[in-house]
Amino acid sequence: MMERRRMGAALLVLFLGNLANALEVPLDLPQPPTITHQSPKDYIIDPRENIIIHCEAKGKPHPSFSWTRNGTHFDIDHEPKVTMRPHSGTLVVDISAEKAESYEGVYQCTARNEHGTAVSNNIVIRQSRSPLWSKERNEPIVVQEGVSLVLQCRPPAGLPPPIIFWMDNNFQRLPQSSRVSQALNGDLYFSNILKEDSRNDYICYARFPHTQTIQQKQPITVRVLNLDAINETMAAFYNDTDLFSEAPKDERKPTFLIPSGPSSSKMVLRGQVLELECIAEGLPTPEISWSKVSGDFPAKRTSFLHYQKTLHIVNVSESDAGEYRCTARNWLGSVHHTIRVTVKASPYWIGGPPRNLVLAPRETGVLTCRANGTPKPTITWTMNGIPIENSPKDPSRKVEDDTVIFTEVQSGSSAVYQCNVSNEYGYLLSNAFVNVLSEPPRVLTPSDRVYQVIRNNRALMDCSSFGSPIPKITWFKDTTLNGDPYIQHDNGTLEIHVAQAHNSGKYTCVARNSLGTYENHVYLEVKEPTRILKQPEYKVVRRGRSVVFECKVKHDPSLIPTMTWLKDNGELPDDERFIVDSDSLTITDVIENDEGVYTCIMNTSLDHDSASAELTVVERPDPPTDLELTDQRERSVQLTWTPGDEHNSPIQKFLIQYEDSLHHRGHWHNLTEVRGTKTTAHLKLSPYVHYTFRVLASNAVGFSQPSFPSRMFKTNPAAPDENPTGVDGYGTEHDNLVISWKPMSGLQSNGPGLQYKVMWRQKEVDKEWTSVTVANVSKFVVSGTPTFVPYELKVQALNTYGVGPEPAIAHGHSGEDLPVAAPDNVQVLVLNSTLAEVHWEPVPPKSVRGRLKGYKVYYWRERSLHKHNPHHMEKQILTFSGNHSHGMLPGLHPFSIYSLNVRVYNGKGEGPPSPSQQFETPEGVPSVPSFLRITNPNLDSLTLEWGHPHDRNGRLAGYTLRYQSVNSSNELGPVKELALPANATAVTLPNLKYSTRYKFYLSAKTDRGAGPAISEEAVTIMDEVRPATPAFGNVSSSWAEDGALISWEYWGPERNVYVEYVVKNSEGEDEEEWQKEYVNGSQNLMLKGLKEGLSYRVRVVAKGHSDQTLHHSEELVVMVPAMASRQVDIATQGWFIGLMCAIALLILILLIICFIQRNKGGKYPVKEKEDAHTDPEFQPMKDDDCTFGEYR
Repeated sequence: MMERRRMGAALLVLFLGNLANALEVPLDLPQPPTITHQSPKDYIIDPRENIIIHCEAKGKPHPSFSWTRNGTHFDIDHEPKVTMRPHSGTLVVDISAEKAESYEGVYQCTARNEHGTAVSNNIVIRQSRSPLWSKERNEPIVVQEGVSLVLQCRPPAGLPPPIIFWMDNNFQRLPQSSRVSQALNGDLYFSNILKEDSRNDYICYARFPHTQTIQQKQPITVRVLNLDAINETMAAFYNDTDLFSEAPKDERKPTFLIPSGPSSSKMVLRGQVLELECIAEGLPTPEISWSKVSGDFPAKRTSFLHYQKTLHIVNVSESDAGEYRCTARNWLGSVHHTIRVTVKASPYWIGGPPRNLVLAPRETGVLTCRANGTPKPTITWTMNGIPIENSPKDPSRKVEDDTVIFTEVQSGSSAVYQCNVSNEYGYLLSNAFVNVLSEPPRVLTPSDRVYQVIRNNRALMDCSSFGSPIPKITWFKDTTLNGDPYIQHDNGTLEIHVAQAHNSGKYTCVARNSLGTYENHVYLEVKEPTRILKQPEYKVVRRGRSVVFECKVKHDPSLIPTMTWLKDNGELPDDERFIVDSDSLTITDVIENDEGVYTCIMNTSLDHDSASAELTVVERPDPPTDLELTDQRERSVQLTWTPGDEHNSPIQKFLIQYEDSLHHRGHWHNLTEVRGTKTTAHLKLSPYVHYTFRVLASNAVGFSQPSFPSRMFKTNPAAPDENPTGVDGYGTEHDNLVISWKPMSGLQSNGPGLQYKVMWRQKEVDKEWTSVTVANVSKFVVSGTPTFVPYELKVQALNTYGVGPEPAIAHGHSGEDLPVAAPDNVQVLVLNSTLAEVHWEPVPPKSVRGRLKGYKVYYWRERSLHKHNPHHMEKQILTFSGNHSHGMLPGLHPFSIYSLNVRVYNGKGEGPPSPSQQFETPEGVPSVPSFLRITNPNLDSLTLEWGHPHDRNGRLAGYTLRYQSVNSSNELGPVKELALPANATAVTLPNLKYSTRYKFYLSAKTDRGAGPAISEEAVTIMDEVRPATPAFGNVSSSWAEDGALISWEYWGPERNVYVEYVVKNSEGEDEEEWQKEYVNGSQNLMLKGLKEGLSYRVRVVAKGHSDQTLHHSEELVVMVPAMASRQVDIATQGWFIGLMCAIALLILILLIICFIQRNKGGKYPVKEKEDAHTDPEFQPMKDDDCTFGEYR
């Protein structure tokens, strides 16, 4: 017992000490074979393709291969259809003239060389099968509405099993729901069947994935009949007997269709998928829920499929064993079923399969085969494919259960050992060699390799080595690297846990063993990290708009970045609406499918950074559905509805509208609004209305489309609840009273036969009411009334079912007449030359004979007191509303005689005028002089001429002239003032400075003062002796097709500017020879009509008011070019045009002849159409799940 404990301790030490021995041996060194690739254990082949059984291995020398089939040697030389690939053990079977099933069996590959033998798994070859569906005739299934139904599929057994789905004749998937669903066995289950389930094309399809073929079951017809339809159908066969006189299929509590009974059991293998299924029938449709009796579901591995009817757990482990309960529930009750799940396990490795051993002579090592399973598996060892107990004895080898111990191995003891672990659910087979070598060290990592790493990340630099004995690795960077921050792993890798910029540089690794030394150099570069500086932000956008996500990034300049955008962790849709720029993503014309999480990823060769933002697409809500009317009463009803999709924007309110098809068909009216959280409304209604309701939903985006209308709800007639509004009384003539009101709508009438009872009496005179009943009108005229007296009025509604409530009393007056009196004691107070105040005494109220509106003052200007002004007779009116006794008359003309009268007016019109009154306005200031111009400019004098003011507004007393000089910088000099008599119209100012600009201001005056001034500017003539600054500059010319364009600059004040020109050869002394062109304010002019080949002298001049020249430019010589002789344009000649037309016509005729000959030449080859009527039992499919090209 003690010896076994010591042996166990020794094994642990050997195991830990030789973990690093599982090395990859370079292929230039001797080594036993290693299987590198083989076909799967269960290999299903396609009978239409050649069989390829893979077996690849490596070794030194390269191994040879052989095969067994069903446990015996498979002689390839005697199989003409079987070949082995060169330098490989892979078999290729040509089945072009053979049946694939003749090659079914269990195959095993053996790879051997002088150092050992490796074997593959047992490879079971089976041919895939997709048998045809058996011919059958499906009778129509007739069922009563509400019962459960199962449509069986029962596909032919295939290898591998087929995928089942149900479709219609148009190859569209049949819709499934919590009521209708497909079971795991392929049958279609109806928890309760409805009338709309009737159809004649329930078709079950089986897709065999290995051969990509479809098998189709014959269509099944289902007819769903309600009670009346069943009786009518069967009565003809049974003498009109009512076979189904009992009540229709009632609502019922759930029962399970599958599985049956209260409990069942299920076994599943570890690592596989557990699928538990419960389908129930009932009415209403039951809801399925799941629970685990003794624990919780593994959240990350559990999902619920097929409308909660299937529990799906992936990668099953032993902890998933236990009892699971499914519950079917509707409002009538519930039912439970318990499924007991047991978990078994085929063998699986613990810590991985055995590892290869490379040992130096006299070293010690261990091969370990650790595995588990349920039930516990058995472990057997073989050496070079032979049971180890039958192999040659080796004193250095000892086998203990799952371990083989090697002690002081000798050269030449290399071999391949096989570990086989098996139980009733499967097996594991692994090859591991023991290679005994003596080799000096070598470093396998390429020299001068450059490692790049991001700052603050882990840096790993490899020093992969080989040697036997195992080399020891040492790292250097200037000095030996030991301790923080360096970590050296057993495989020779050097790790820097947090790399910094100063860690960059050259590193050297040295491998040593007893046989030698080897060194290698690598380089480390530490880069700056990639970081997103501006992340995309959450966006809410309306459908049809555009949205932009920004993503700004910083990265190491030596790395090349790549920006990638994802939507919901997948690629962006292939849509031109998605526009990717260097730092943004733009989505135009957004649709609802664009909603999701968008991620920008900036990748470099070393790192990446990412950021995400969600896009929410909002839109108006969908219209409500399922409108129902309940709790129907005489004057109210309850309306309920189902809200539509909110489109990510919560519904804020519902608007309820109604249509009255009795009184106002086709028009919808708002009735009420309710909060968005409610789905019901209590509606108050009016009698005698045929209501139809609809509902609109509103969110932050806007209102939805209206819902479909509800059914009609009619309310009974009743007496009116209200009377007309807007009752008024007025007169259109002096002896009548018009009583008017706002007519009531059909909704307000409450019943048929709507009429109005109109009542009136004179206020404070009559005690009794006079009445009349009218219909279909909104006013009534009472004749013979006194003029403008008050009346009390009432209008009451009545219909066939009674009268309305007692109406309220309204007030009005009979008609008005024109006033009969004029205002007295009219007086005028003149306040100034343009304003007067009028006073009068109001007329007696009785004389108004109506409602007093106010007074009107008529006034007009008789004439001016100045003899030069004409007479004015147009009248003006000022209206003063209300009971005024005075008013102001603004805007009068000074120094004038005015007349006025005053009249009272009411709603009918104006009364007689008061006696006319006259008044005078005093003098005012005159208007501006009518003109001012400057004449006769000389060196030191100017003459000013002006016209009298149009409106003198009094006796003209004279004129005031003010003037001042203006220098070149527009600064004004001192003002000089000159008084001029009233009859003056001109003045000459002497002693002015030569060549100086002056500004003049002239105003007229009366005794009341001076009026506004008129201004003008002028310049005295330049002194001929003294030079002056030129007024013209930059005079130039250019030639165009229309003539010579003359341009210049001008700084003078004169506005009369001319361009003068004369032929150069002429004397030009006579002013009349110079031709003149007036310039209208511009600084260029086109001279037209110049003669070809001549030269012209041109100058620009500025002239004063008296036409004397004040300024002129230097002369410019303009040469007019002679035109070249005109060339004949061949394209415009008649003979050329005719020739071109004839050639074009000839070409057109030739083209038509060629086209006709081509059509007579026979048919062109076309591709024959493929046969559309392919065998429905055998249709090739695409790889996409349950879709196939021929059925699109």
